[in-house]
Amino acid sequence: MNLVNGGSMSNESNDILFVNFNQDCTSLAVGTKTGYRLYTINSLEKLQETFSCEREIEDICIVERLFSSSLIAIVSIANPRKLRVYHFKKGTEICNYCYSNTVLSVRLNRNRLVVCLEERIDIHNISDMKVIHTIRDIPSNPKGLCALSVDNEKSYLAYPGSSQVGEVQIFDTINLRPITMIPAHDSPLSAIAFDWHGSKLATASEKGTVIRVFSVPQGKRLFEFRRGIKRNATIYSLSFSPDALFLSASSNLETIHIFRLDIPRERPQEDNQSWMSYFNKAVQSAVTYLPTQASEVLTQDRAFATVNVPNSALNHRNICALNYIQKNLRLLMASADGYFYMFEVNVNEGGICKLLTQSSIHVPSPNIFNNSLDANEAIINNELASEIGMSNKFLKLSDTAEFPPMVTNRSN
Repeated sequence: MNLVNGGSMSNESNDILFVNFNQDCTSLAVGTKTGYRLYTINSLEKLQETFSCEREIEDICIVERLFSSSLIAIVSIANPRKLRVYHFKKGTEICNYCYSNTVLSVRLNRNRLVVCLEERIDIHNISDMKVIHTIRDIPSNPKGLCALSVDNEKSYLAYPGSSQVGEVQIFDTINLRPITMIPAHDSPLSAIAFDWHGSKLATASEKGTVIRVFSVPQGKRLFEFRRGIKRNATIYSLSFSPDALFLSASSNLETIHIFRLDIPRERPQEDNQSWMSYFNKAVQSAVTYLPTQASEVLTQDRAFATVNVPNSALNHRNICALNYIQKNLRLLMASADGYFYMFEVNVNEGGICKLLTQSSIHVPSPNIFNNSLDANEAIINNELASEIGMSNKFLKLSDTAEFPPMVTNRSN
């Protein structure tokens, strides 16, 4: 999450300009006024700082890591039109590109690197960093809102198809062709996110009261969840769990909502005459005679679980993710207040989630390596090749030492 483009600079109490999780939510990247830092979320449910680069490149407003590899893409406030790609463990710049306008967001998967400008999107082939396609004259997108699926076979890109209403354009970055346009909301989009397999897309509008989930690439509405009725909200982030059974939504309000994506089950025939069945049928019948807004409220599902945002993080932008750690579902939150939070999610009962850990991300740890390469990492010799004065060797994405497989833990 770019805290500068998001309309909120970091507070005076810390130097954070950017926070984001990597594609499988095992790492956290933090851009600061003095450089950038990378953290690992380990199996002991602790946040461990693994790398820090200070004072070499300052005011980092974007830092994106490719899974748990050494490849990172960064943009600085001092040079907002320039994207730099680094092998951070070796401390070497792999390549850099300059664009016609400010780089607003960067998305990575094992096939593509996507650079989003306000009215243009460039798609790079990640193995050699060449630009293979440019989507021009997109509707004005001043926040750089876009999402890239992480699945190797379904490398879909989603971005706003309109600046007036909540349309989502789905683009196939492998075959380089548009797939479908989804009319998701009446108001402009505020947040979009793919599930881990690229088969579902979650959306929220600037009103922030309704979260919708669509099938990809068909564009069929699968679920509709209501975050609230009385108060609109600015949705900061949407995130699916690895198994796509849960979806989180964080906002500028004091509650983070977690929805359960249950497939409705057909009831046995003998239950059809029960009192509850009669009541449900009555509600469904009444819905057809009610105004559209009223009928939608009756048919929308509510949150399965909630997280009470800690007081220290209130009024600060945040980004959240869902992941299984030791087969237990956890909600991860990184906030502009300078802290990382981890909450326990009860997948059976739901309810209010318990805070498990809180760690600082605005003070660098003293006992970490900085621009050094361990002996056991010396076997990684391949770097990206590009047309801009780089190595002539290509990055081997099949190298599991450099690109470990995506973590897809599930619950019991």
